[in-house]
Amino acid sequence: PAEELIRILRADPMEGTLLALDRKKETKNPPLLYNLAEIQNDCSKMFKISPDETLKIIQELYEKKLVTYPRTDARVLSTAVSKEIYKNIGGLRNFAPLADFAAKALDSGTWKQIAKTKYVNDKQITDHYAIIPTGQGFGALRSLNPLAAKVYELIGRRFLSIFYPPAVYQKFSLRIEKQGEQFFAAYKVLAEAGYLEVANVPSKKKAESSGNSKAENSGASQDSQAEELDPGHDEKAKDLLAMLSGLKKGQKLKLLKLEIKEGETSPPKRYTSGSMILAMENAGQLIEDEDLRAQIKGSGIGTSATRAEILKKLFNIKYLALAKKTQVITPTLLGEIVFDVCQASMRQLLNPELTASWEKGLTYVAEGTITPDEYMEKLERFVTLRTNGVKQTNNAYMLRPYFDAAAQFYKK
Repeated sequence: PAEELIRILRADPMEGTLLALDRKKETKNPPLLYNLAEIQNDCSKMFKISPDETLKIIQELYEKKLVTYPRTDARVLSTAVSKEIYKNIGGLRNFAPLADFAAKALDSGTWKQIAKTKYVNDKQITDHYAIIPTGQGFGALRSLNPLAAKVYELIGRRFLSIFYPPAVYQKFSLRIEKQGEQFFAAYKVLAEAGYLEVANVPSKKKAESSGNSKAENSGASQDSQAEELDPGHDEKAKDLLAMLSGLKKGQKLKLLKLEIKEGETSPPKRYTSGSMILAMENAGQLIEDEDLRAQIKGSGIGTSATRAEILKKLFNIKYLALAKKTQVITPTLLGEIVFDVCQASMRQLLNPELTASWEKGLTYVAEGTITPDEYMEKLERFVTLRTNGVKQTNNAYMLRPYFDAAAQFYKK
């Protein structure tokens, strides 16, 4: 049917009629500040370094008084800090790559109102606020290796972003008709850079791909097919923006070619060391029980201080493998076997609900609902019953097919 449709549509003239053209403005606010998990994820993507390496670098920056405390889950500032934040911004005028951006942020005066925004929230802070530059310690910059300096700049860019206005996009949605068939094309054009000026995005890759959007048949989602263009960094995008802005309903548009694009659904991407940290942080989202999900919210598996070490241990004991160049994580045969054994013997160990229920018990102890002895008694009873259950199961023979199924993918 697709080939037949193409054959019919190739009939002269090779042009379509613009039935509708919708223009909408869309704003994009600066993201929240970095907590440890977020910057570990970004460093994994940008610099291909592990969460453990990222933590070491930020710890070094902290010890040299360049940034605030790294082991934090918060992505906002405290009210007290927000009142003095001009000092942090002003200090960055001594850091060459961000000096002009810092001066602009300071001169804009937006920092005076920052306490009234989503970037300041005392309720979202437990022990420490987000990771930001201190605006001090610049004498130590010379002793930093190039990678540490890049991480520092990354933290500085994210920090300064919140004092810049939102990015503004112009969205164009086109509906084109030819011989009774309707097609859609969508474009998203950066009209005002706003905070992207300091955040150093969109990436070069996006700029290179701009201007290549194709019209899609009526079954496609317009928004998901939108091509993001940046006229400020790409001449083709600038020309396309000018053309789009001049279009009028009923106008005839020349069609260059018609083609069938084949595609397949893709499996979920493999975890990287960075995305795994975020998955651990948000493990509670996998829990169906509302009370338990609320209990683990904000803590997930491990803490900001331990998640990198948990991952590192899994690599060291060969349960997981890490490709250093890409930071992609894959299971090992040993890891798959351990999973299968747990799945068949003590399934609760693989469920975040177990962690959440223990956390809930600790909350009860803190509230005085139960005593520490009662909590420990329940914990010991659980461990004893489950351990004895595994001993009596004696299911080693039954697990052989699981081993054989996994082993075929690990042949040398």
